[in-house]
Order: sequence, then structure tokens, then C-alpha cells
Amino acid sequence: MSLIKKSALLIVVFLILDQVLKVWIKTHLMLGEDIPIFGDWFKIYFIENNGMAFGMELEGKWGKILLSLFRIIAICGIGWYLIDICKKKAPKGLIFSIALIFAGAMGNILDSAFYGMVFNDSYYQVASFLPDGGVYSSFLHGKVVDMLYFPLIDGNFPSWVPGWGGEHFVFFRPVFNLADSYITIGVAFILLFQRKYFVDETSKKTKE
Repeated sequence: MSLIKKSALLIVVFLILDQVLKVWIKTHLMLGEDIPIFGDWFKIYFIENNGMAFGMELEGKWGKILLSLFRIIAICGIGWYLIDICKKKAPKGLIFSIALIFAGAMGNILDSAFYGMVFNDSYYQVASFLPDGGVYSSFLHGKVVDMLYFPLIDGNFPSWVPGWGGEHFVFFRPVFNLADSYITIGVAFILLFQRKYFVDETSKKTKE
């Protein structure tokens, strides 16, 4: 099996895992509901956002459209780069990392592009797939489903901390999904092993 086919298979597997979990959350929980997994340290906590990884977003209708278009352009660029490095037989670690990033970007754009067209909203109700009462949005205006929450430390800053003394804080506060994890892991691998991924390639070209 070629590197391109292996990468495509890997992406499909990661996408299926991401979408199955999101659809299950969407069709079994209302917004704000949570399921404790490891006590208070790890919860499945259902929220939705309009935009970027870890709940960040661009405000307004046009912000949503611009973000979705940017994602589509980014996915095309990442896909082209993945095919290129597969053809050049780049280090497998680099190919794996780029495939992870591609799968993560694709996973979140699927939410944005299509969820608004196939689900009703999750406010005070569990959403339904293709509901009789109508869906909650249109193409490219869907919301991204997030559910992984790790509030490892939940407490108050000591009174002596300047500016924040006595205030409540949670670490780690962001709620994210599998697609966000794929992107984070892929980028982390590239940063950690960039010498192996890129310097070896540069040395090969120099020798040639």
C-alpha cells in the first residue's frame, strides 16, 4: 500500500472516531450536561462553539463565514502538502503528523459546514438528526461540538497573588474535541522532531 493510501486510511479512521463521538454527544446530551469519567478530573462536558480550537471564535455572522472559508483553504493546502511529502517519501513521522493535522481540520469543518443542516439545536433538549421541526442553521453556519474537559485544579488563587488574589480559577479550563487533539498532537510532533523531519531532508538534498 502506498504512503498516500496509508495516509488516507489513517485520516478516515481518525475522522470516523471524531464524528462518531460528536454525533453521540449531540444526540444524547443537552448543552451544559456532563458525564464524570475520572471524578472531577476528567468529564464529558457538552458545549458548542462557532469557531476555532478550544472554544475560541470570531464574532458575528461574517466572522463565522470567514473562519469556515479559511479552514477550507487551509485543508486544501494541508492536503496538497501531504500528497507532496508522500510522493517524496518524507519521514513517516512527518507524514503521520500532517495526516493528524489534516484529520483535525477536516473534523471541525464538517461540524461547521453540515451540523446546522442536519440537527436541531441543543438548548434545553437533546438534538435529533433531521428533525421534523426543522434544523438550527444553514451551510457553513453549524457549531463545533466540544466535550473533553480536564479541570485538573479547581480552586482559588492565594490572597497574596497580585491582581488575582482570592479569585476562582480552573486548570485546565478549555473544553475541546478529538479533532482539536489531532491538530495539537500533530503540531507538537513536528516541533519536537523537526530536526529529524526536516534536517535529514536538507542533508539529503545537499549530498545530491
